[in-house]
Amino acid sequence: MKHDQGRRSFLKKIGLGGTAAALLPPGASGTNSNFRQKQTAISKNSFVKSGTHAYNENYTGEHLNRLAFPIGGIGTGMICLEGTGTLSHVSIKNLPDIYNEPGIFAAISVKGIVNGAKVLEGPVPEWKKFGRPYSGLGSEGATIGLPRFSEASFLARFPFGYVELADNDIPLKVKITGWSPFVPTEEDSSSLPVGALEYEFKNPGSSSLEAVFSFNTKNFVRVDNGRDYISATKHGFILTEEGTASKALRTDLAFFTDDAATAVNHCWFRGGWWDPLTMTWNTIKNTEVKSVAPVEKDAPGASLYVPFSISPGQVKTIKLMFCWYSPDTDQTYGEIGKPKLNCDPEKGCCNSPGDIELDKYDKGFAGKYYKPWYSSRFAKISDLVEFWTAQYESLKIKSSLFKDSFYASTLPPEIIEAVASNLTILKSPTVMRQYDGRAWNWEGSGDTWGSCHGSCTHVWNYAQATAHLFPAMERSLRATEFCESQSEEGHQNFRSVLPIQPATHNFHSAADGQLGGIMKVYRDWRISGDNGWLKRIFPMVRTSMEYCIRTWDPRGKGVIEEPHHNTYDIEFWGADGMHTSFYLGALQAISTMGEFLGKDVSRYKELAEKGRNTIESELFNGEYFIQEIKYEGLNAKDPAKELSFGGEYSAEARDLLSKEGPKYQYGKGCLSDGVLGAWIARMCGLHDPMEKEKIASHLLAVYKYNLKADLSEHANPQRPSYALGHEGGLLLCSWPKGGKLSLPFVYSDEVWTGIEHQVASHLMMMGHVQEGLEILRASRDRYDGVVRNPFNEYECGHWYARALSSYGYLHALTGIRYDAVDKKLFVDSKIGDFTCFISTETGFGTVTQRSGKVSLNVAYGNIEVEKTIIAG
Repeated sequence: MKHDQGRRSFLKKIGLGGTAAALLPPGASGTNSNFRQKQTAISKNSFVKSGTHAYNENYTGEHLNRLAFPIGGIGTGMICLEGTGTLSHVSIKNLPDIYNEPGIFAAISVKGIVNGAKVLEGPVPEWKKFGRPYSGLGSEGATIGLPRFSEASFLARFPFGYVELADNDIPLKVKITGWSPFVPTEEDSSSLPVGALEYEFKNPGSSSLEAVFSFNTKNFVRVDNGRDYISATKHGFILTEEGTASKALRTDLAFFTDDAATAVNHCWFRGGWWDPLTMTWNTIKNTEVKSVAPVEKDAPGASLYVPFSISPGQVKTIKLMFCWYSPDTDQTYGEIGKPKLNCDPEKGCCNSPGDIELDKYDKGFAGKYYKPWYSSRFAKISDLVEFWTAQYESLKIKSSLFKDSFYASTLPPEIIEAVASNLTILKSPTVMRQYDGRAWNWEGSGDTWGSCHGSCTHVWNYAQATAHLFPAMERSLRATEFCESQSEEGHQNFRSVLPIQPATHNFHSAADGQLGGIMKVYRDWRISGDNGWLKRIFPMVRTSMEYCIRTWDPRGKGVIEEPHHNTYDIEFWGADGMHTSFYLGALQAISTMGEFLGKDVSRYKELAEKGRNTIESELFNGEYFIQEIKYEGLNAKDPAKELSFGGEYSAEARDLLSKEGPKYQYGKGCLSDGVLGAWIARMCGLHDPMEKEKIASHLLAVYKYNLKADLSEHANPQRPSYALGHEGGLLLCSWPKGGKLSLPFVYSDEVWTGIEHQVASHLMMMGHVQEGLEILRASRDRYDGVVRNPFNEYECGHWYARALSSYGYLHALTGIRYDAVDKKLFVDSKIGDFTCFISTETGFGTVTQRSGKVSLNVAYGNIEVEKTIIAG
């Protein structure tokens, strides 16, 4: 915090204002000509947000409306800390439960003070007063009717969230710190179903005070016809639901402190109407401490109390820890295929991830249903309670090292906000880890269901964070893609089965997903430095590449022209810039890997050269890359008869086919994803697969035509709530030169944050920092807490995976990339001097460039650098 405040103060002195602070590295002056030159003529006003919330700063007032900050581990579910201090989005049963605000609250009661009892939360957001389910009945039994603090603010320093509360009635300064472990390079330490809230009270007055802190919860884990109870744990209690006779799915949720003065009421008053909550509030209001032993059944709720005295100037911190345990599910997704027979990994066929990862993921589990990873580590809730108590401080220190390293960055504040906000996706129900430790993910989280199963390759293509923060876990996705999800012939099912098993192969592969996977193998190899891993997986990669060539480029033109399924859930017919850029990137990746292993890759290089010539001449209109729609002269004969999520062609659609060609194409449009394969190639450490100037031209066209400052006159009959009205955003496609089809590809009129981040970071990488920042600001301005949660960029579901493309900003602005194979550190700054976070397979820290010199500060682990290469 001192670092941030110092930079803001410095900028105010030189007349640039506090919100621009992160642009200047420590020690830079307003007259630094080299620094100013490298800013690509960015005006000072461009870094000041038009609204009242400054990027990467405190949220207050109406900006707290929708704010909910996930606490939990990777693949464990979450409990959110809202900007007011409320706990909500309680999703601890291996599925999302986004609107679950079950009645959990902390409170403070100060003796001898009028109105001295209040819930430790800020004002209730207006939208909670009416419009939610049951609000027409008065929201009976909700805690929103209890007295609370009159002011609140929230500051995110991921994985920590800080709430500050104030009220004229309460003579205490109150701060809440919510967090859960997040330690790059340690996926297991970061995958724990645990969290904590540290309540800090400071007495700024001149008199000693007597107070009672309490934490209170309804018994909300219970299910109809189940067996539930509340039991004791040291300095706390455990809510337990054992399930029903037909569905014995257990859930335990423990709340406890480390304070010896803690007293526990294991059973609230039992009675009708709202007696339990009424009597609980009476206890709080009267500044009482109540101890009640556990009962056998029918406990409506529980509370813990910590009485304390606090002298003038003294600080009292009460550490509330919690953890949950839901070891079993009835979840299975996807159609199970048959194991491949006579499979030889050395010949490009793999049945088991152990063939690639040397049995790393062999835990002997072959159950029918998904079991979370943490159930392989902990046998029961008491084990978790013991572990969390013992490891709390060490995990907090490690997590703080990450926080301090990440926020030491001098990149623009909107960059830091975008990256950090979307790291919360890794703590959301979108991400899962099965029993053996492998990642398996949704695309996003539905309200009470997972949205779009199977670590979808064409969506997770965009995500860049996990590969750098938790490389081993990212490689587990490659193991699934190239083993269980890939057939003997090389077809990849872009949605893996849960639990992970052999997949079926009765639908299209996704061209962007499968080709992107080949580039990601290259990236993961260079991040890990594990040449043995590359040698083991390469035969399967080659099988995949050969399938791609046979299926989408059977005539060897170097372009993807046969109908190809993609992230828009349809098929493009004919060659297009988007997928040919993927193809060229994949050909470059397999050529580079193959050469390293001593393989003959001449065919791949020839195809890449052909494809580059074609895309730059026939698919570039002088300003941007396009699609040449083609459905005759292909192996695929009739668009109306091909498998497609678009369903059968109606009579009207057949008539349209004869006039315009297949439905759902983009043709002459300016596609925001039009050079996506080139962005992924650069993110993976490969070279531009096409001419750099043409890539930049395409991106500038996207900026010019697709970025809208106001969408009120834009017609979107598809899914409009991502961006609408007077909001701004980047459209997926536009047709500035005409040629828009009657039915262009579905989603074409929408705005997706994941694509905004991808395009913005690609522009920055090409040296167009200002244009990229404008796109980013339009995106983040929609997520300022007033209407949308700043920590929940959604698309087809909450906490949508595509938004993890935002991690690419770090590389785009600084060019930082560590190659563990050659032990080289690469730097290519677009903003002059900087300090930026870096994470590798073996450690994390910061990289600083100042006056042409680069230094590495390792905060955790080790990063062995033998040579630093500075571009330019």
